[in-house]
Amino acid sequence: MSKVCEICGKHAVAGRSISHSHRTVGRKFLPNIQRVSVVKNGHKQKMNVCTTCLKSGKVARS
Repeated sequence: MSKVCEICGKHAVAGRSISHSHRTVGRKFLPNIQRVSVVKNGHKQKMNVCTTCLKSGKVARS
C-alpha cells in the first residue's frame, strides 16, 4: 500500500532517532494512511487518505 495521501500529498520523511547517549540512527516517519471508500463525483471509490484529512472533513466517507 502506498504511504502517500491522495488528498494532501502527505508522505514519509527521513529523520533521525537520537538515543540518550546521543548516538543517531536514520529512520522514517510514516504518516497514518488509511484505505477508505469515499464519495468522489457521486461515485464510491477507494482511496489512500491520511487521518488528518479524514478528521478535518476534506473527504466524504461512504
